[in-house]
Amino acid sequence: MKPRYRSMLRKMEAREIQIPARATAATWSLYILRCRDGSFYTGVTTDIDRRFREHEEGRASRFTRTRRPVVLVYQEKCGSRSQALLRECAVKSMDRRGKGDLVAGGSASGRSKRQKP
Repeated sequence: MKPRYRSMLRKMEAREIQIPARATAATWSLYILRCRDGSFYTGVTTDIDRRFREHEEGRASRFTRTRRPVVLVYQEKCGSRSQALLRECAVKSMDRRGKGDLVAGGSASGRSKRQKP
C-alpha cells in the first residue's frame, strides 16, 4: 500500500477512536461491480442498495457512468470506515485475475499488481 494511503488510514482510525460510538454505528461495506465492458469497479459505502442505484443512474462515479449497465458481483461487510478503505486499497491493488477469483469465491490474497521480493 502506498505510504500516502497508509498515513490517511492511520489518521482516520485515530479520529474514529475519538468519535462517540453512536456516530460510527453505521456498518461500512466493500462492493465490486462488473461493468458492461467486463471491467471491475470497487467502492465502499454504508448503503449498498442506494449506492448501486446511483451507479445505475449514472450519478455515482465517472468510471461507471460510461460503462453501464453494471452488476453487483461482490459485497463484504467491513465494520468501520477505515477498515473498509483499507480493504478497498487491498482489493484495488489486486490484478484482474485476483479480483475475478475474489468474486468467484476463491482466495485472491496472494495476487497483487506489485509483487515484493
